[in-house]
Amino acid sequence: MIDIYMAIAMTAAFIVKGLCGFANTLVFTSILSFHTSNINISPVEVLVGYPSNVIIVWKNRKKLDWKIWLPLALLVILGCIPGVFFLKIGNPGFLKILFGFVVIGVGTEMLLRDRKKEQKKSSKMIMGMIGVLSGLLCGIFGVGALLAAYVGRTTQDNSSFKGNLCIVFLIENTFRIILYAVTGIIRADVVKNAFLLMPFMLMGLGIGIALSRILNEKTGKRIIILMLILSGISLIISNV
Repeated sequence: MIDIYMAIAMTAAFIVKGLCGFANTLVFTSILSFHTSNINISPVEVLVGYPSNVIIVWKNRKKLDWKIWLPLALLVILGCIPGVFFLKIGNPGFLKILFGFVVIGVGTEMLLRDRKKEQKKSSKMIMGMIGVLSGLLCGIFGVGALLAAYVGRTTQDNSSFKGNLCIVFLIENTFRIILYAVTGIIRADVVKNAFLLMPFMLMGLGIGIALSRILNEKTGKRIIILMLILSGISLIISNV
């Protein structure tokens, strides 16, 4: 039987995913974390979210740039290994709170930068640091807010942003599903829940994609930045 609360959370999470390409994990986890442990949330979300990344990557395949997504994908895979063990032994709340403040700072800087008429090119050192942190933190915690901040700085439009971001998520999801299966985190009941929730994911994703077509490029970019800031706030609140 479908958990109505989980179905609502799934629909809301993937409306956000379809709209801006990320933050579905944070939305889904934030809604369910009040009455469900993370070890029962993450495996369901990664199984249900996998097809959404395939769909978004396919729709934006012409804008993929291996120079953007390949280095990040490699870092994310490295981050996944300690991430699975953190999930098994407990939730590293303090680090998530710290990460939340970092995400808010990056999002705020992007918002201020977007409002300036003349934008200076980001330094390679800063971009490199953001790239390393985003890849490792995405792999460890399963959230892509800082990863989105990095890709947002290196892509020119929403289509390029979504495609390059979601191919990294797709690679990370593949690796994490394998690790979850090997370590026993993915069980028969998890697969059953994921299967039952798939229609709600598709419905939410469809709504989000439709909304993204209505919005212009500038509005879409500001929604992405706003979601970064809200993602950071959500991380802090849910782990205090």
